[in-house]
Amino acid sequence: MPGRSKHTVLKLLADIGKACEKYHDEHVRGISARRVQCDEIWPFCYAKQKNVSADKRGRFGYGDVWTWVAMDADTKLVSSHLVGLRDGGYATEFIRDVKDRLANRVRLTTGGHRAYLEAVEDAFGGDVDDAQLIKIYGQERAGESRYSPAVRMGTKHSFISGDPNSARVSTSYVERQNLTIRIEMRHASDDKHIQQEN
Repeated sequence: MPGRSKHTVLKLLADIGKACEKYHDEHVRGISARRVQCDEIWPFCYAKQKNVSADKRGRFGYGDVWTWVAMDADTKLVSSHLVGLRDGGYATEFIRDVKDRLANRVRLTTGGHRAYLEAVEDAFGGDVDDAQLIKIYGQERAGESRYSPAVRMGTKHSFISGDPNSARVSTSYVERQNLTIRIEMRHASDDKHIQQEN
């Protein structure tokens, strides 16, 4: 939208976002999914957590902010998402929303984040075929922070409840979608820097 005020564009984006959120909340319900994959993506707002100034530290929207995503592995429909912190409270809110949108029992695969364990039990009870895909990492690379994680060496399955099919325990589709989001955010950031230089 060249030639338009930045504030006008931001207001339009916020209005579109609210309309999309309302539509999704009303219409993405009663989903007949067989396999649901859940994962979180880490971005940050304003600055990385370690660089947030003292006057803004501890306030939501400054530093680490996580997006929780649930995806139907067959249709690739994002049935639920939540932006917040990476703690048990947000995990519970997210998984309850996932459960509320489903019409039937599903095979659920989450990452190895421990907060999922109580959240899934709270929302589904035993009415889910639940497994976790746990990533196994090597040693951290010397001199690198947590923002550059160690090399992934492999994965293992942890069967939590019900009867998950070991051949179907995967978070690959939701992780690929999260990678696409990350790449697009990086491109948008690169474009912004190019425009500022010109």
